[in-house]
Amino acid sequence: MRAAAPRLVAHLDMDAFYASVELLRYPELRGLPVVIGGGRRHQPVETTDPRTGTVTRTFARLAGYAGRGVITTATYEARALGVGSAMGLMKAAQRAPQAILLPADFDRYRAYSRRFKDAVRAIAPRIEDRGIDEIYVDLTGVRLPEHDADADDDPWWRARDVAKALKAAVREATGLGCSIAVAPNKLLAKIASDLDKPDGLTILREADVPVRIWPLPARRVNGIGPKAAAKLAALGFGTVGELAHADPALLRLHFGVHYGAWLLEAAQGRDEREVVTESEPKSVSRETTFERDLSARHDRARLSEVFAWLCERVAADLARKGYAGRTIGVKLRFDDFRTVTRDTTLEAATQDAGEILHAARTCLRRIELARRIRLLGVRVGTLQHA
Repeated sequence: MRAAAPRLVAHLDMDAFYASVELLRYPELRGLPVVIGGGRRHQPVETTDPRTGTVTRTFARLAGYAGRGVITTATYEARALGVGSAMGLMKAAQRAPQAILLPADFDRYRAYSRRFKDAVRAIAPRIEDRGIDEIYVDLTGVRLPEHDADADDDPWWRARDVAKALKAAVREATGLGCSIAVAPNKLLAKIASDLDKPDGLTILREADVPVRIWPLPARRVNGIGPKAAAKLAALGFGTVGELAHADPALLRLHFGVHYGAWLLEAAQGRDEREVVTESEPKSVSRETTFERDLSARHDRARLSEVFAWLCERVAADLARKGYAGRTIGVKLRFDDFRTVTRDTTLEAATQDAGEILHAARTCLRRIELARRIRLLGVRVGTLQHA
């Protein structure tokens, strides 16, 4: 009797996704440090030579940047200069003033996201969408057409061939590179997909965990945040391997019964979560962080404009996804980083921008606007199919 096929889960992560999409549009920037995260004023300026018709582009630089913006992503050349995702642009300007700054174009990124996911589904249809640039793929039992269904070959080698085919399909559909790892479960696949970036292909069996995963910092495990990592380090568990051999009672004492038990399981590479191919969204939201803090009194017109725009975008997202919602909420973050939320529930679900704006305004009236506003957001929850 043939042994049951092992569970094979892949994590596919697009390499520097937003930046890579922009390099397709501006190929002259290849090999240069580029960061994504600017505003509309950072659009490249095109000039045409009237005699030759030659078009040249002038790009904004990080030098002298002033504002509250943060980096969405950066090319690997920019990362080598010490700048990366979630870093404030003003701080990045100090480290890499000559790096090129481009505004984000999320409509374009979403279009490329759909392309790469459709290419993967054509080969391995069981995928779990984890965001615009990453997915989990269930490769258990997946074979390429050229694989002999009766052959008693190594399923891990088959998975390697499938992973190569996925990378090639993504490249053909988008012109972009990705990194993919195949492992026994989602947790290990997520860690492993980052081991050989960019353009990586990693096969991680259970026997490879002590060699490839245990030497890594504990922070590399998805689910261990900065505070937990610092606490683990203070207890002497700086690496995944040290955590894997920790005393369970000690972890329960410092982290609680459930999280302490999970820490040990994760460090030992155990994860029973399934690849979830379908899930219902709990809410749809839009938010924006202003480049400078705005005053409810002196910047009223600008805030009203952005507030209405957020409601329109949320309504469009609901319509595109086929949902309507009853709970309308707003989110504000002030200049002291205090965050406040308010919501209200309607009698009937809606996806109408005007109704969402009216309800959101009633929520806004319940918030004292004495301080300047750093972030503004709108959310629609309690969703149902429209």
